[in-house]
Amino acid sequence: MLGRGAAVWNKWRAKFLVAPDLSRAGLRGLDLSGYDLSRADLRGADLRGTNFCDADLSGAHLEGANFFKAVLDGADLAEAFLAGASSSIAAQLIVSQNWQSAFRDETLGCGSSIPDRVPSE
Repeated sequence: MLGRGAAVWNKWRAKFLVAPDLSRAGLRGLDLSGYDLSRADLRGADLRGTNFCDADLSGAHLEGANFFKAVLDGADLAEAFLAGASSSIAAQLIVSQNWQSAFRDETLGCGSSIPDRVPSE
């Protein structure tokens, strides 16, 4: 479904209101610009070099994901769970939206207070 493009994916998400399980998925180098990945389970996913420009990652579980050279320009990270995500994402956080409300550990503090909440399963 991801390979069909953002318009098809986003229409499917709107229709079924499902939170996709993409945990441990190999999404390396994909262009996921504009995709609705809100509330998706991306724990432990390989996101190296993935383009998330203007993607909706709000509420997504990204714990332990590898973001090496990922692009997050304009991505919405509101209340996303980033604890344990690769520290290489730190430089990209400031070009994303709502990153200050993402649940992160000290390695991704980026000079902003870290929300005090434990991720729900």
